[in-house]
Amino acid sequence: MTDHVHDLRSVREATDRLLTAVAKLDNASLAAESHLPGWSRGHILAHLARNADALVNVFEGRPMYESAGARDADIARDAGRSLEEHLTDLGDSGARFLAATERDQDWSRTVELRNGVTDLAANVPFRRLVEVELHHVDLDIGYGLRDLPAEFTAREIAFLADRWSGRPEVPPVTLRAPSGTLWHTGGTEGAPVVLEGPEDELLGWLAGRGPRGAGLTVAAGDGLPALPPL
Repeated sequence: MTDHVHDLRSVREATDRLLTAVAKLDNASLAAESHLPGWSRGHILAHLARNADALVNVFEGRPMYESAGARDADIARDAGRSLEEHLTDLGDSGARFLAATERDQDWSRTVELRNGVTDLAANVPFRRLVEVELHHVDLDIGYGLRDLPAEFTAREIAFLADRWSGRPEVPPVTLRAPSGTLWHTGGTEGAPVVLEGPEDELLGWLAGRGPRGAGLTVAAGDGLPALPPL
């Protein structure tokens, strides 16, 4: 079973890294484009704050978001705020999330996330960690895929490989890291593909971050497969 205590410690550390990095920005830089098409850095920070509150809803048995429209409207509303406002909101919403995890609860229970997705409560802290770490990369402020903790990268590769498993539009793919570690993903139709490269590049391809597959070698197969949007 997932060690939620360990993951919550990682969330605290990742949030501290994020807050320290964001505090070095200024108001003008928040309006600049991020790595996510159509989103400024302010949009990402607003999303991270609202995601923390949404996960509190999950722990307390409420819908994660009121609706998809309300989620998007909240992000748009908060994106243009000042640096000071973003920092306060990120810190306060992160503290609310951690406070919700400190209450007595059944970590083995099933909770409902967005779009009918369900998961064990014990896995929610890692989901929050994914949000904080990958969106820190998306901010384009000097924190890249190579800077992610190695343990996180390996776990997220495994998570995303599982997510793409069984998808008929993705051929069978084997991912091979320099260490020899293998992950398998994709469906059963089409010619098998073997991708080799550093773990940060493998993660970038799976998560749709950066030039997709730029640092990977197609060791077998007809080329780099295209993945659907996450």
